Amino acid sequence: MNIIPLPAFRDNYIWLIHDDRHAVAVDPGDASPVLDYLSAHGLTLSAVLVTHHHADHVGGLPALLKACPVPVFGPASEHIAGVSNPLSDGDSVTLPGLGLKLTVLDVPAHTAGHIAYHAPGLLFCGDTLFSAGCGRLFEGTVEQLEKALSRFAALDGDTRVYCTHEYTLSNLAFSRAADPDNPERDCYAAHCETLRAKGRPTLPSTIALEKDINPFLRTNEPSVIEAVRKHTGKTPESPLACLRALRTWKDSF
Repeated sequence: MNIIPLPAFRDNYIWLIHDDRHAVAVDPGDASPVLDYLSAHGLTLSAVLVTHHHADHVGGLPALLKACPVPVFGPASEHIAGVSNPLSDGDSVTLPGLGLKLTVLDVPAHTAGHIAYHAPGLLFCGDTLFSAGCGRLFEGTVEQLEKALSRFAALDGDTRVYCTHEYTLSNLAFSRAADPDNPERDCYAAHCETLRAKGRPTLPSTIALEKDINPFLRTNEPSVIEAVRKHTGKTPESPLACLRALRTWKDSF
């Protein structure tokens, strides 16, 4: 099984899962990169997965479905034109042509109906979790974000994290402020800078790595709590309060 990042727009990735014959596209905000890759590699699109309703994740659906009329799996609680198979928490889907079985996780926060797709060893998390960061709260609450991140953190450490934006370097810049004494993060940042200098993606990450370098998954860490205290002038009284302060801080960083 191959999982390929197709760059789109300024910093999106459309993930293409394929077995050298059949392919499934994840969050196709633009149809062109998908259609070009399918044509260049002789692949047949068999399905589409969608995590949430934002245009940079679903904007390519009309053109893609016109060229390839396939089932589209997406969140049941969001109204997305083209979704034929609505999914909710605990549902499972076996990808046509690939046989890969995924379990659906409800992770509202970035949007009210955001979902993620999980199988042993991999996670397609849309805009909920980024490497060294997390998604803005456009429709959800900090409480929902904490629950979503906790669900991800409970997954096996070797689970590969396929998020959909190349935000890693900017997130690491914030991590340096929010978690200043973190040698694992510094090592990872150097690695990511080398990758980007070569034009290569920093993704996927892993759950274990994110728990070491992502301040939004480290709200119990004394170094993060102290950084929040220095920034806000107040010691957060709980991990939730720390997460709230981090998200507000990052919004204007």
